Amino acid sequence: MIYEKPMLNILEDLKKNKLEIVAGDASFRTFYRIRVKNKKYILIYCTKEKKNNLETYASINSFLIKNKIVAPKLIKIDLNSNYMIVEDFGNKSYRDILSKTKKPLKYYKKIVDTLINIQKIKINSKSQKVIKNNYSKKILAKESNFFFQWYVPTCVSKKKIPSFTKKAKKALSKIFSLIKGPNTFFVHRDFHVSNLMDYKKKVGIIDSQDALLGNHAYDIVSLIDDVRIRTTVKLKNKIFNYYVSRAGKKLAINSKIFQDDFDILSVQRSLKIIGIFYRLYLRDGKKKYLSLIPYTWSLLHLRLKNPIFHEFSKILNDYLPENKRK
Repeated sequence: MIYEKPMLNILEDLKKNKLEIVAGDASFRTFYRIRVKNKKYILIYCTKEKKNNLETYASINSFLIKNKIVAPKLIKIDLNSNYMIVEDFGNKSYRDILSKTKKPLKYYKKIVDTLINIQKIKINSKSQKVIKNNYSKKILAKESNFFFQWYVPTCVSKKKIPSFTKKAKKALSKIFSLIKGPNTFFVHRDFHVSNLMDYKKKVGIIDSQDALLGNHAYDIVSLIDDVRIRTTVKLKNKIFNYYVSRAGKKLAINSKIFQDDFDILSVQRSLKIIGIFYRLYLRDGKKKYLSLIPYTWSLLHLRLKNPIFHEFSKILNDYLPENKRK
């Protein structure tokens, strides 16, 4: 227990510049770096959805650490005071590294190897008490609804929204039914380079509180089709092929089935992200996320080339032609 003061005093310390604010994410959490006896820790403060953002995060980190994955160790948690303290992985994310290097593939290979080690974790009854939900078709549809709820009203006429929504959701439901891979793997859900830290020459995993059991294509989708960092199609294909070659035998991958699952989950994720980013803008006033939407659309267009999206693409083009996609 490194910090026995009540939360009120910790916030007073912040006012006195004794705590350093750390760049956060799109959640309800606020992050501070604290220093105790020449050591650094991260204090996470959260007043909304505390159980998920604090308690679940601590449990999943502990699960990963027990399975030899680098994740922040819990130092102290106090749900009544809305905070937890964890190990500090520093400021150097793989996004920082990749934005400066001329040889990104070697870093992506290191990340992919870490992902495969995560996916090799055997899921049993004990781990299912920590990771309680499966990435079901219902959850995929629920996440896609962000697109229809928050984005569609901004660019489809009010009169056409009901028809478009009904047809598009029906087509997506059919597409989600085509997913063949089992929902038996640990899925981080935000496995992109901003959540991967260079810590003691290893890949440290943060922001894992939303983890589910799901398809092994989802996290590699998050990495390859990361909306926050632009990569060429050539590099995307190299990362994809490296993953399949390394994971093929270890995870019993069928390349054709995996490619379809990958494309489906990429389209689903992009739709979700467009909706969430518009919600962050319209509801929370976070305008910066709008700048990421054009690239998210380009990722959608890339994956919609798969013939399995023919019906959905036609509906999209009928109601939301490319020149109207903001």
